[in-house]
Amino acid sequence: MKRKIISGILAIVLSMVMMSPVLADSKSASVAIGADNTEAQLKTVYGYFNIKRGDVEEIVVTNADEREYLEGLVSLDKIGTLALSSVYVQEKSSGGIDLESHNIDWVTDKMYESALGTAGIKNAKVIVAAYTPVSGTGALTGIYKAYEAATDTSLDEAAKTTAVEEVVVVGELQDAIGDDAVNIINSLKGEIAQTKTMSDDEIRELIIVTAEKYDTVLDDQQIEEILSLVNKFNELNMDPDTFLKLVEAGQSTQGFFQKVSTFFEEIGNFFSNLF
Repeated sequence: MKRKIISGILAIVLSMVMMSPVLADSKSASVAIGADNTEAQLKTVYGYFNIKRGDVEEIVVTNADEREYLEGLVSLDKIGTLALSSVYVQEKSSGGIDLESHNIDWVTDKMYESALGTAGIKNAKVIVAAYTPVSGTGALTGIYKAYEAATDTSLDEAAKTTAVEEVVVVGELQDAIGDDAVNIINSLKGEIAQTKTMSDDEIRELIIVTAEKYDTVLDDQQIEEILSLVNKFNELNMDPDTFLKLVEAGQSTQGFFQKVSTFFEEIGNFFSNLF
């Protein structure tokens, strides 16, 4: 009897572990590789992409390409002198951003997702990878180039530059206050219809109130940096719903994993009572 019960529970657990979202129909794809990778290093990177080299179009990104967007925004230690991060981008018909990263130790997946929305990328599968841990700031340039190659379109230059600045501001904010940094910024982006008509003082107040919703108190410098970013958002043609959905998705994910944690705790208690 115990074996049947245990087998049934294990089947449920395995089904939960193996569940994954169904991706929308994919379109064309492209890879952007860091110019300073060796052949052996690229073999490791393509292993993360789970494709063979030559399966899709490959373009090269140099450190000079990365600096075009990063210089003046990111400290030199985060830019580095080598282009090592590489990306795989596959266009999707719908379904939003499906992103994963490997050996990226500063830019988080949520930061990438939010910034890609700012840059105008709404539906894509994106894999960011490096053979060794890197900050990940330079990968945005690769994502832009790979997406434009895969879709045969050009992203708005102002949107791309603003997205890079967003990653920098959110990254520094995250270092200071933690994971809610990206949620605060996405919530503010969801208010673009209102902030476009607000004065700077009104936006500052909105920033303070938004941070308080996440039990966060910002200092004056952080408020001014976010204000500058919001004003740049206001100049772009962005869809506020995109970013509200990102915040909601993040909250739903947290709720899901809390339920999973509770579920496994209950399983542990169950087994303890069996023996």
